[in-house]
Amino acid sequence: MNKPLINTLLLAMAFTALPSLAEPDEERLGKPQNYPVGNANTWYGNPNRVGAWSALHTVPGIRTRLISRAAESKPLPKASQPEAISYRYRNLNYTLAEYLERQRATGLLVLKNGEIVAEHYRYGRKDDARFLSFSMAKSVTALLVGAALERGSIASLDDPADKYAKALAGSPYGATTIRQLLRMSSGLTFTERYDGSDDIARLSRASGGVAGAGSAVDVLRSITDRHSPAGQKFVYASAETDVLGRILTAATGKNIGDLTRDWLWQPIGAEHDAYWRIGTDGQEQAYGAFNASLRDWARLGLMVANDGKVGDMQVLPRDYLLDATDPARQPDALKPRKATPYFGYGYQFWLFPMQERTFAMLGIHGQTLFVQPATGIMMVMTSVWEAASGRQDALPSEERDALWRGVLRSLGGNTAE
Repeated sequence: MNKPLINTLLLAMAFTALPSLAEPDEERLGKPQNYPVGNANTWYGNPNRVGAWSALHTVPGIRTRLISRAAESKPLPKASQPEAISYRYRNLNYTLAEYLERQRATGLLVLKNGEIVAEHYRYGRKDDARFLSFSMAKSVTALLVGAALERGSIASLDDPADKYAKALAGSPYGATTIRQLLRMSSGLTFTERYDGSDDIARLSRASGGVAGAGSAVDVLRSITDRHSPAGQKFVYASAETDVLGRILTAATGKNIGDLTRDWLWQPIGAEHDAYWRIGTDGQEQAYGAFNASLRDWARLGLMVANDGKVGDMQVLPRDYLLDATDPARQPDALKPRKATPYFGYGYQFWLFPMQERTFAMLGIHGQTLFVQPATGIMMVMTSVWEAASGRQDALPSEERDALWRGVLRSLGGNTAE
């Protein structure tokens, strides 16, 4: 077989579905039922996860708001030559194809210099699936805060939340500054264990209108205990992003869906419509409910990687994005290996302990967008991991992170710390 033909076949394999093999836990995840979506009470669990988490806007009883795609989508070309991607995990070598046979990824996209190096969809998903991001949405909310700051809707990141979100006046969250909220450093104790009885469960039930749960604002006002003085320590808390969402709507007089459409989705040249889940109060769930196609997640990541530019257009302020994603710009307590044993934390972005600026949007159950701007490498992945969060060695996150390092090594990135 001649070399040009071999290259053509390799390229086709990189961009198309893998051979029809059994996918991890496919029966438990709903394949026999053609991946159902369930309803507002059952969408989160098996066997509805694959179906619901790739089409939340179709789940009966769940309210969403449409974010219209751009009139003309920005090109996201495929690389002219395939790239072999491999990684090393627990002293064994694996290929990208083997990763997909080992882990519950519903979609995976790898880019180098704005070109698609690999694109795969699993469990019957297609390229128009609108994948639920969980807490990747927090980074989207932070981007909107940057846009509101640039436009003067928000006067200063050092303003207290209740300057805008009047419903929080007189509460500890109301007195917390926007910058402290962006860094999740309010010092307030908000529990997030994903066990159904923590504060995030209370907030989710209130937002969803569960009888007896009160309102989301009631939950936010009930958070009064402190673990630290404000601004001194990072502790992950989805409530802080929920407050940011309420600041945005109050400061601009618009809903977050419209802001996302006008300030992000249209400028990046999104190929598909996207959706925010909204609560019974009409407020978008800013901390974890944005839904978009894999390619449009990549377009958003490219804009951030390019310091806020799409072509010649400056969509978001460069300085704000560097404050959000550069470990060198963070206070000591928020730097990598200080904020957490591994990651640092910026403005709702996770920061790798690497010499080269490298950052991430992350959501529970394996939602991922990793970016290394200087080398032009990005990986977007959506997943249906069984566990939400926990110890690093008890989750597929360990192998996911090994894959990312393998992507960097395979494509000429920098993994030095």
